[in-house]
Amino acid sequence: MQASRIAGVGMYVPSNIFTNNDLTKYMDTSDEWIQERTGIMERRYADRTRETTTTMGVEAAKIAIERAGITPQDVDFIVFATLSPDYYFPGCGVLLQRAMKMKEIGALDVRNQCSGFVYALSVADQFIKTGMYKNILVVGAEKHSFGLDFSTRGRNISVIFGDGAGAVVLQPATKQGQGILSTHLHSDGDSAEILAMYNPGTHANYWVQNNVASFDEAEMGEMFMSHAMIDEAQNFPNMDGPAVFKKAIVKFPEVIMEALAANNLQTTDINLLIPHQANLRIAQFVQQKLKLTDEQVYNNIQYYGNTTAASVPIALCEAWEKGKIKEGDIVCLAAFGSGFTWASALIRW
Repeated sequence: MQASRIAGVGMYVPSNIFTNNDLTKYMDTSDEWIQERTGIMERRYADRTRETTTTMGVEAAKIAIERAGITPQDVDFIVFATLSPDYYFPGCGVLLQRAMKMKEIGALDVRNQCSGFVYALSVADQFIKTGMYKNILVVGAEKHSFGLDFSTRGRNISVIFGDGAGAVVLQPATKQGQGILSTHLHSDGDSAEILAMYNPGTHANYWVQNNVASFDEAEMGEMFMSHAMIDEAQNFPNMDGPAVFKKAIVKFPEVIMEALAANNLQTTDINLLIPHQANLRIAQFVQQKLKLTDEQVYNNIQYYGNTTAASVPIALCEAWEKGKIKEGDIVCLAAFGSGFTWASALIRW
């Protein structure tokens, strides 16, 4: 089958920089407290009204498309990964297609949170392999800042996340042995609620928690989003940080080693590992466990925070722009997040 390669990469981050000290205006925290636990020094926040997940994705896509030597009219499929879409529905894929005035091509939205981009890349890879499409745009974008609890109550989560977008164009490989060597996808839903945003949703969890056996038509609308949910902060993300950390430091190395084993390679063969930027402490643990050098691992969470589905393509683009990725290099992408889901992709650049 035809292998696929990354022909162009692009990224976009908002101009608004929020340092850890800036967050102390809204919550009881400190630069030292945040850096010690996450490694984060600052993050970017999108403009509240003029930037959306889609508009940031468009900016990243423009750069990736130009670097791939094509035009938006040449793109024949879109895969858009995000957990923070512009609307509950429709998804961002069609909004990007409209904004970029593309042809009436297919647009697929991926909801795998932190693993979203690697999942999306794997899906696109299969379409290239079968010959169904020739120029696939894969986007990971997030606007977290509009949905975070900027109070002391929500600080454990809110200090972590930032906004931004990354994109790649996938095309058939032009050289033998070049491109995506393999992708590996996993999930385990047993602990889905450990890292989740419960509301709005169709589970009516509020009513279950409050032992409401029946309700009349006047109450039907409040099942999706009620004043009580807002008052009790049930419309913000929920995370058991230590539990996520414990699982991540096991699954991250596993899925990286799985990719290497599938291609008869060793950790010493990795030129650059780009992990999802979840927490610098997780990345450092994985690096130590796999005995990788500082030159073999790229982290930028210090400056952008956790941008979830956007973090891998942003880091990939930045590393490439800095000359840390050269033709023939073995690049490993890996991610772990809500679901739980985890994934890896091994690429010969």
